[in-house]
Order: sequence, then structure tokens, then C-alpha cells
Amino acid sequence: MKAVGRLGWIQIDCPDPERLAVFWSAVLGVEIRGRLGSPPQFVDLDPQSTDAPHVSFQRVPEPKTVKNRVHLDLMVDDVDVATSRIESLGGRRRRPEADFREYGYSWRTMADPEGNEFCLIYDGQPES
Repeated sequence: MKAVGRLGWIQIDCPDPERLAVFWSAVLGVEIRGRLGSPPQFVDLDPQSTDAPHVSFQRVPEPKTVKNRVHLDLMVDDVDVATSRIESLGGRRRRPEADFREYGYSWRTMADPEGNEFCLIYDGQPES
């Protein structure tokens, strides 16, 4: 099937794009690629590979008020090590009492410094 286009950016709306770019660049192990505007209206991260989309942060005036409709899932080797690192960077665990396991995957729900949810996926292979 011929694609209409290719995924170039995952854009995250936020009040402080610089703050989230610093957090996510450390989490993803990539550099901040560029900033547009003064103060920055857009802050873009280098992609993790040449064919991966960029993650970018766009300044918006309104705060987050409800659960994300789209979130990032990060594959990790050691969920406890990843959780500690994310917490040291300003993120937090959303449900300290429980992780989830379903359809052959395990995950832990986290939040970035502005409360945007994301998951750490570990110990999982899809069930046949």
C-alpha cells in the first residue's frame, strides 16, 4: 500500500518546551536539535535513528487537564533502573502500587515533569 506520507515528528504540546526537551533528551539519550522562536516556541530533539521520527515540544498557553490521548511507550531492559533514572530527572511513577501485565507485555505508567503519561514496557513478547 502506498503511504500518504511518513511520520516525521511526534509533537507534544506543553507550557514549557525547553523543560520537557531537557527531560526527554536525557530519557531518550539524544541531543536537543534546535529551537524556534524567542522564547522557544518549538524545541526539537535528534531522532534516535535516521529512520525514526523526531520528538518535538510546542509551547501552548493551556495546561494539560485530562489523560493523554496519545502517549509514548519506551522499551526498557530493567524497569526499576529506568524508573529510578526517570525520577532523578524529574519524572514520576503514576501508580506506585502496581504495574500492568496484559497480552504478554508488562508495563509501568510514568509521567514527565508536566504530567504527560508514558509507559515503560518490559519483559514482554506478544502472545501468539
